[in-house]
Amino acid sequence: MKTKILWLLVAVILPVFAMMANAHANPLDSFKGESGTIRIAGGTAHIPVMKEAARQIMAVNPAINITIAGGGSGVGIKQVGEELVDIGNSGRKPTDGEIARYDLKMFEWAIDGVGVVVNPRNPVRGLSKSRLQEIFAGKVVNWKALGGADKGINLYTRDEASGTREVFWQVALDQKEISSKANVVVSNGAIKSAVAGDPYGIGYVSVGHIDETVAPVAIDGIAPTLASVRERKYTISRGLFSNTRKEPKGLTKKFIDFLLTPEGQKIAADNGFIPVK
Repeated sequence: MKTKILWLLVAVILPVFAMMANAHANPLDSFKGESGTIRIAGGTAHIPVMKEAARQIMAVNPAINITIAGGGSGVGIKQVGEELVDIGNSGRKPTDGEIARYDLKMFEWAIDGVGVVVNPRNPVRGLSKSRLQEIFAGKVVNWKALGGADKGINLYTRDEASGTREVFWQVALDQKEISSKANVVVSNGAIKSAVAGDPYGIGYVSVGHIDETVAPVAIDGIAPTLASVRERKYTISRGLFSNTRKEPKGLTKKFIDFLLTPEGQKIAADNGFIPVK
């Protein structure tokens, strides 16, 4: 009888210990014994997270090679759709047409705000949404009209392939025009650098890119911060997606799965984004 009870206890306890061990297993272990290449391109806001995830994976297994390029959301969607890369990153949800054309599968792993920024020397730290639209349309052209210096406003924007631009245009500008005189730059980092070096510049970047080199501008009284985006008070926000053509397999699936683990979500949080889990 005692032997039976002992075996019953063992039968109950061992699966529990196995479950506990699996719950605390390192998700990077799934890459051990693998080899091959993962090609990633697209949204520039994603790049710091992609690079850190790639660094951790390749440190565990040098037989895996992960290449990362930017180009913007449109480029990421097109390249993965045409099978030029394995993962196409986008700072917007692909359109129904893109999904149908390329048979895309979407994986959202973080939420990001898009914040308006000026040079730290600029005293203008708040704008109404309507005023912001007038600025980017080129209807307000001097900082003096906004309480700043008697100097012309220098606009910085992204090209039309950019997911950051798409969200800013859709949500902040209500799809109104962007002046043809605006300076077009290639990435979040490039806009940040341009505004940081231009006392009369204004642009927009991923909230995760805002640091002491630029000054955030509140829109209708709400500043672009991680907290305001997380609480949905700051509404100029978007999901960050990694897209694949059809269901991902092999290393590609393991990479996307890793982004959604607690460790992957920590990488997203450490880079200024809001995890989805």
